[in-house]
Amino acid sequence: MESNGLGPQTFPELKNDTFLRAAWGEDTDYTPVWCMRQAGRYLPEFRETRAAQDFFSTCRSPEACCELTLQALGMEVTMVPGKGPSFPEPLREEQDLESLRDPAAVASELTYVFQAITLTRQRLDGRVPLIGFAGAPWTLMTYMIEGGSSSTMANAKRWLYQRPKASHQLLRILTDALVPYLVGQVIAGAQALQLFESHAGHLGPQLFNKFALPYIRDVAKRVKARVQEAGLAPVPMIIFAKDGHFALEDLAQAGYEVVGLDWTVAPEKARERVGKTVTLQGNLDPCALYAPKEEIRWLVQQMLDDFGPQRYIANLGHGLYPDMDPEHVGAFVDAVHRYSRVLRRN
Repeated sequence: MESNGLGPQTFPELKNDTFLRAAWGEDTDYTPVWCMRQAGRYLPEFRETRAAQDFFSTCRSPEACCELTLQALGMEVTMVPGKGPSFPEPLREEQDLESLRDPAAVASELTYVFQAITLTRQRLDGRVPLIGFAGAPWTLMTYMIEGGSSSTMANAKRWLYQRPKASHQLLRILTDALVPYLVGQVIAGAQALQLFESHAGHLGPQLFNKFALPYIRDVAKRVKARVQEAGLAPVPMIIFAKDGHFALEDLAQAGYEVVGLDWTVAPEKARERVGKTVTLQGNLDPCALYAPKEEIRWLVQQMLDDFGPQRYIANLGHGLYPDMDPEHVGAFVDAVHRYSRVLRRN
């Protein structure tokens, strides 16, 4: 499969596979750690560079590519400072689905993303693995209907109750678009994939099981099959469903190697609920990084004690905020590396 026009790549040898081994459930010498929303959210030099360019021009440059947008499905998207992506003409009626592009053609619209992944993988020179990502179908659906962020997702949820057939149709379209996009990322060089269901918390168990979970499962199943068909090595997949604590058991059986937790979930309880068949990821409160460095170190120790030394990837319970001090982020990472080694010695 060569949907990105690049074909399988040759890359520098990976020198640090700790993250990948933890994702696959193998023992590691220390706990790997990464932070969601890194450069684009808190590094001053990145914000200065992005501010000097139109956001989507920046996206289409392989050197500074950011993320997939729903433009690829034919929707107009603008980036509103301080607000995020906005859709001037959101979906209002069922017939609006007819104006969307063929999902099978979406990957061809995103060559710049694949080029950026390949370039990034080459420039990493094997120092760490490269993680690809995408929003999950329900989360993407909310943006398409709400027109942007929302505190209630009432318009999107109205569709679920009043237009269930059309809702499933849209979720299938999004799934059909996501699969080749994620497989294209692997072909381009991504060594792991994370699916974000950022708006899981707006759905209770019933709606989640009906309108989110089936498509989360389908994405994992189809991506893995397509990666195998392309003759590529398998990559671990991570599912992060923010505020989806009610679905932990189902997420652990949805076909992903790693389940991400937000900061509202107690690690010991999560492990009891999902067992040892998946790796857990998370889940320090992002706002803990506003604390003094010494307190950050103490909070990290407590978190690592709660998760245990193996089948675990350290992260925040959500993304970094723009005003966070990079030195405090560094203190978090350093504390994970230092204390996790101490845990293994003991």
